[in-house]
Amino acid sequence: MQHLDEQYLAEQFPQDPELCYLNHAAVSPWPKCAQEALNQFARENVLRGATHYPDWMKMENSLRQRLSALLGIESTEEIALAKSTSEALSTIAYGLTWNEGDEIIISNQEFPSNRIVWESLADQSVKLKIADIDASDPVKAINSLMGSRTRLVSISSVQYASGQRMDLPALAQLCRKNQVLLCVDAIQSLGALAFDQNEIQADFIVADGHKWMMAAEGLALLYVKSDHLQSLKLHEYGWHMVAQRGDYDRHEWRPADDATRFECGSPNMLGACVLNASLGLLLELGIKNIEHALQTRMHYLTERLQAIPGIRILTTLNPDHRAGILTFLPPVKDLVQFHKSLMREQVICAHRGGGIRFSPAFYTPLETIDRAVDRLERLIKSSP
Repeated sequence: MQHLDEQYLAEQFPQDPELCYLNHAAVSPWPKCAQEALNQFARENVLRGATHYPDWMKMENSLRQRLSALLGIESTEEIALAKSTSEALSTIAYGLTWNEGDEIIISNQEFPSNRIVWESLADQSVKLKIADIDASDPVKAINSLMGSRTRLVSISSVQYASGQRMDLPALAQLCRKNQVLLCVDAIQSLGALAFDQNEIQADFIVADGHKWMMAAEGLALLYVKSDHLQSLKLHEYGWHMVAQRGDYDRHEWRPADDATRFECGSPNMLGACVLNASLGLLLELGIKNIEHALQTRMHYLTERLQAIPGIRILTTLNPDHRAGILTFLPPVKDLVQFHKSLMREQVICAHRGGGIRFSPAFYTPLETIDRAVDRLERLIKSSP
């Protein structure tokens, strides 16, 4: 395991030294290389317009290759680019053919994106089952709800509020055993943890780029396993999703054979430019190195918080079952106001899951964590 160059990380993430940014599970700051790529792209648009559009297409192809590498696969045939995680999930939900009485299982900790879309299928007589993973093994909780009508399990790789990390290989094995489709919302893990699709073999994977992939909102991964590329129904159509893209005089058309069939119109080149640059940095550093550095910071943060009297850690302390989210309950009367006080003190964090959520990144200096915890402790002492 290599150690990341702290000086290089400081150059790539030159944040305000007074800022304690511990909110990567919400929206991540960009690395400097993403800013530079965007500046260059903007300058080219101002001076040359779309003169070099073929080069932009090469850049977009590079992005698809980097997303594939992030999943641990080689081919880009199963990679589509969506506007958001919600759009990607909707493409799946309304692309599958449902029968009356089909069942979907999610957990009771899901972000609304991975709940509302499945609830919307109720008018097709599709039943949603919710596994309680608060106090039991998540895979066992899901297994207890599986039956002959279970069609799909949709789960977050890491829960946004509690920070609970799913044992995806075990869940995938359970789904295969029961011939159930597996959809993974990987927005809280891709870019932070190693992901091995060759082992997991999920049917669908979705993830927006603005969290741990450290890019702009408005561009997301939609992975569709090759088994489903032809059977997933299309609901959006346009010039971009056809097999003969660029042949504008052709009157006969058919959808593309690969996952670009789910991309109906003009690509988000600006978003692709930023995400491609950020992923280039993450892959250069090495995802396993990033995961190790993140766990080091999570361990340090946990120890600092545990030393404060009255704080209750809500996130599991087992490093194998967590990623970059640590939620805790401070000994204060008004959590909402306490969170606002933290934000005023430049401790950028979230109020989630009945507590305060800190989510450092792999590059977060330990000194930044120290400043954040010191400010937290001072606010606790001054709270009524």
